Amino acid sequence: MPFIQHVETADAPYRVTQQETVEVVRELFGNSFSDIDRLLKVFGNGQIESRFLAAPLSWFQQNHDFEEKNQLYIKQALTLGSEAVMRCLQETNTSKEEIDAFFFISSSGMATPTIDARIMNELNFPSHIKRIPIWGLGCAGGASALSRAHEYLLAYPSAKVLVLCLELCSLTFQRDDTSKSNLIGTSLFADGAACVLMTGEKVKHKNTCPRTIDTMSTLMPYSEDVMGWDIKNEGLHVIFSRDIPAIIEEWLKPNVTAFLKKLDKSSADIDHFVAHPGGKKVLQAYERALGFSEEKTEPAREVLAVQGNMSSPTVLYVLKKIMQKKPSYGENGIVTALGPGFSSELLWLEWGEKE
Repeated sequence: MPFIQHVETADAPYRVTQQETVEVVRELFGNSFSDIDRLLKVFGNGQIESRFLAAPLSWFQQNHDFEEKNQLYIKQALTLGSEAVMRCLQETNTSKEEIDAFFFISSSGMATPTIDARIMNELNFPSHIKRIPIWGLGCAGGASALSRAHEYLLAYPSAKVLVLCLELCSLTFQRDDTSKSNLIGTSLFADGAACVLMTGEKVKHKNTCPRTIDTMSTLMPYSEDVMGWDIKNEGLHVIFSRDIPAIIEEWLKPNVTAFLKKLDKSSADIDHFVAHPGGKKVLQAYERALGFSEEKTEPAREVLAVQGNMSSPTVLYVLKKIMQKKPSYGENGIVTALGPGFSSELLWLEWGEKE
C-alpha cells in the first residue's frame, strides 16, 4: 500500500486576527445591513482566532476586478506553492529528479498553463514529470488529492509523487456583494498551501508514517446548489447553503458506515479523525453524526482557530498536526472532507510497522 511520507505547509504572507477582520467588514457593510451587529456575531462564534491572507486588509477595502484578483492569485500561488514544494523536498531529502508525478489541486483562481507547470519552471523540475492538475473540488480537494495519488501509487508502486493543495480563497471576496453567503465566506475563508510526499510500497519509508489503505468517493445527486462558486463578471461568488450542517448529519454517517463496513471496521477503530474543519457548525455536525467527542475533533478545531478555512489544504494541515504526534503502531485514522457536488471523500489510514 502507498505511504504518506511527509506533509509540509506554507502560510500566506499576511496574518490577521478575527477582530481586525470584523472592523473592516463593519466599515464595508455597515450601511448595507440594518442588523450588522447581529450578523457580525458569526465572526466571533466561528472559533476562528486568526487567519493568513494573500493581501493586506487594506487591499480588500478597494475594488478589484476579476482580472486583477486572478493575476494576484497566479503571482501568490507561484510563490506560496514553490515554498511548500521546496520545504517538502528538503525535509524528506528528496531530489526533484526522484518525483514521478505532480498532483495540483486548487479552486480559487484560474491559470492555463496551470500553477504546477509554473512551479516546475520556477524550481527547474525535470520536464518528464506527469502533471495532474485538478480544479473545482473545493473543500473536498485535500482528501480527494490523497485518494487520487493513492490510486496512482497502487498502479506504480515504485513511484514518488507530490500532492500540492493551494487556495487563495480570500481573493474571491466580493466587496459589493451584500449576500449573507458572502458575509459568511468572509468570516471563514483564508489562504494557504500544503504539499505532501507520497510513495509506493516499494519505496523505502519511515516506520512512523501512515499507509493509505482504501478510499471512497460519494456524489449527492442534484445537489449543485449546496456549495460552490457562482461565476460572474466580478469573479467567484461563494455559494453556501444554510443546510450544510444538517446535510452532514443526515448524509455523512451512512457514507462513513458503508466505508467502514467495506473495510470490516467500526467507528471504534477510528483513533484519529482527520477532518476538514469547514467551520464550527461543521465540526459539531461531524460530532453529532459520528458520535465523536470534542477530543476527537480537537486537531481540526486547533487548525480552524489558527488558520481559518483554507478550503482544500486545510485537511492536510490537520493531517500534519496528527502525524507530528507520531501515532503508535497499529493506530488507524480516517480522512474526510466535503465539497462542491455536493460530495464526500473518505480515506483510511493505518500507521506503519514496528520500529
